[in-house]
Amino acid sequence: MTDLQPVRGTRDLIGEDQRRFHRVADTARRVAATYGFDEWMTPIFEDTRVFARTLGETSDVVMKEMYTFDDRGGDSITLRPEGTAGVCRALVSNGLTQSLPQKVFYAGPMFRYERPQKGRYRQFHQIGTELIGPAEPLADAEVIACGWEILQALGVADDTVLELNTLGDKESRDAYRAALVAYFTEHQAALSEDSLNRLDRNPMRILDSKDEADRRIVAGAPTIMPFLTDAAAAFYAKLQEYLIRFRVPFRENPRIVRGLDYYGHTAFEFVTSKLGAQGTVMAGGRYDGLVAEMGGPMTPAVGWAAGIERLAMLMEAAPPAPSPVAIIPIGDAAEATAIEILQSLRANGIRAEMAYRGNVKRRMERANRTGARAAVILGDDDIANGVAQVKDLATGTQEAVPFAHIPSRLR
Repeated sequence: MTDLQPVRGTRDLIGEDQRRFHRVADTARRVAATYGFDEWMTPIFEDTRVFARTLGETSDVVMKEMYTFDDRGGDSITLRPEGTAGVCRALVSNGLTQSLPQKVFYAGPMFRYERPQKGRYRQFHQIGTELIGPAEPLADAEVIACGWEILQALGVADDTVLELNTLGDKESRDAYRAALVAYFTEHQAALSEDSLNRLDRNPMRILDSKDEADRRIVAGAPTIMPFLTDAAAAFYAKLQEYLIRFRVPFRENPRIVRGLDYYGHTAFEFVTSKLGAQGTVMAGGRYDGLVAEMGGPMTPAVGWAAGIERLAMLMEAAPPAPSPVAIIPIGDAAEATAIEILQSLRANGIRAEMAYRGNVKRRMERANRTGARAAVILGDDDIANGVAQVKDLATGTQEAVPFAHIPSRLR
């Protein structure tokens, strides 16, 4: 069985990879908490309708990428491909639509059957925020500012750019959609098969096509700006004003879209040039109709999601491996006292380890291999005097420290 390997598109997180992963998640969790977001944990799998209904039954995710199966009871179950739908389902299921606003942070694994590539996996992990309830552009700006602050805290903000667009209100989108259909119909002979399929059903998604021929056509397509209602234009202008107040730099990109009807107004992406062609590391927008799709009332909402793996790749330096304190008893008689010291250090939040066997030399060698920062050496004479020899392994200095003072000395 030695030939067993992780399934394609998955990987083990060990050592530096794991430390990078946790730095991203823990930093995001900490920053989001300062913005008032509470963490929710929704199931890893849901009723398939949660995603088929909300992602659009004709979307690539639903048609090509979802891990869907019938369980033993005959119910159709899907491993979650994203986090927002589950959060909105949980809001309705738990009767929270009358307790708004809800500010939600989440972190966890997602699953999509797609071609693995740099920073993208079939089991991948996301962090995300959802602000459910407020309809004002200040909510959009605050969500974006939270994401920006997370990128700053991770030290990757300088490698990313916020790109911003508006999808307007329904009246704006209806007028824009008609203009897109007219434009792309004139060029339909050159459109890819996927874009032809989207032409009548969802022409805005053609703007996001990765096909090179499509992209040349898209370059000449109209933008939404001339079709914005006065109210939609005012919302977008106010959002930009708030972002300036939050000191979040941005540039406008009229090609950022969200193809489903319940998305409107704000659409944004934090992008980088350091991860190849797939440069988006955080993306989101306003989705005022999604809670209603779950059976709740019409409820304004805005949020974003970010890939943990991709953010971890942007971090220049991995967090250092934790440095333990090595406990080294000399002789069997010292072991009982050594265990007491070991547990007192752990009770004080200090990482401490003791080798199970070996003479003093071997135990010191092991301490150096594990990157220990100090060694607590304990012999019979030390025990008689109520002290241990505490050695700083970086400088080589050593001093006798009373048992009760060892935790404070090492802290």
